[in-house]
Amino acid sequence: MRQTNTLIIGASISGLASAASLQKQNIEYIIIEKQNRVGAPWRNHYDRLHLHTSKRFSNLPYKKFGRTIPRYPERQQVVDYLDDYQKEFNINPIFNTEVLSVKKEAEYWITETTKDSFKSKYVIMASGPYSKPKRIDFKGMETFPGKILHSYEYKTGKDFKGQKVLVVGFGNSACEIAIDLYEQGSVPSMSVRSPVNVIPRDVLGVPVLELSILLSRLPPRVADAISSPLIKWLIGDLTKLGLKKMPYGPLEEIRRDGNIPILDIGTIQHIREGHIKIYDDIDHIEGKSIYFKGGKKEAFDAIIAGIGYDRDCTETVKVDKRRFEDLQVCAGRQKYFGKDGLYFCGYWISPTGQIREIASDAQKIARHIAGEENPLQK
Repeated sequence: MRQTNTLIIGASISGLASAASLQKQNIEYIIIEKQNRVGAPWRNHYDRLHLHTSKRFSNLPYKKFGRTIPRYPERQQVVDYLDDYQKEFNINPIFNTEVLSVKKEAEYWITETTKDSFKSKYVIMASGPYSKPKRIDFKGMETFPGKILHSYEYKTGKDFKGQKVLVVGFGNSACEIAIDLYEQGSVPSMSVRSPVNVIPRDVLGVPVLELSILLSRLPPRVADAISSPLIKWLIGDLTKLGLKKMPYGPLEEIRRDGNIPILDIGTIQHIREGHIKIYDDIDHIEGKSIYFKGGKKEAFDAIIAGIGYDRDCTETVKVDKRRFEDLQVCAGRQKYFGKDGLYFCGYWISPTGQIREIASDAQKIARHIAGEENPLQK
């Protein structure tokens, strides 16, 4: 059994930010990762992926993106940044090590993995809420002759050139995948079950994230009321496109549901121009034919399920479930922040930018372990 002061679980954005922050506090740590390289999620995502938040508010602690990098870095540019970050801070994860269980025994945390056991005073869970893809389950899907894959398996629209492809879901990944399919010569459609909020990525040349940071000082409902006329002017009436509008705004959506609203990078315009068709939720599948709950039927060659991820890690981390409910608010408002030496970095969905929040929380966690900060007093 290996022993350390702090064990970091996960070596992507949250784990690397935590490691660098612990170093700044001269805190001993071990970082483990189930894949064979840092930043695995970004390496495995589809080729067209861009960072949807501006680089100015998306850097990890103590290191900015380079000046030559565009406002919204490409997937490979983010991967290169993470590689450089690892080297600059000499972060050396133990790779190919998957966590089986994390539980408290007396004064220490015992973490069992596929490779070794670890004993630590503190644990930082940094694997994030997007590590376990939801299971695909459509009625009759076993009769479908074409490919059915989760969005995390999707790489490029080139693989579907000339095919009619149904993208299920209307999250940020699903919307960008639909654009990629169209640009690469496919005929994309989208099946949208739930009402949505759509906001522009930029407002008159200013990243919408900067406006969100200003509005975050207000109650979500008030901030949404202030921004609603501007969003409607820029985005238009979603119901005319076959989409359902949420009864509350994007900031309220984050607070209530923990979901990120759609940052539009061109999907809405493609829908208006007829490049992407919108259908209701899937009712069932019979061969190549997909029947929708609105009564329509259409034949497709492939299905890409942008249905999201299971955010529950209760099977692995053996603690009171209230600890996971606590992650619906930022670190500074969590009732159980750091309780018994257990921390979570990167799990709260922030209206002011996920990576920005991760960078802040990683430093807050490191200072708390060092005994310098009580987040509830900030």
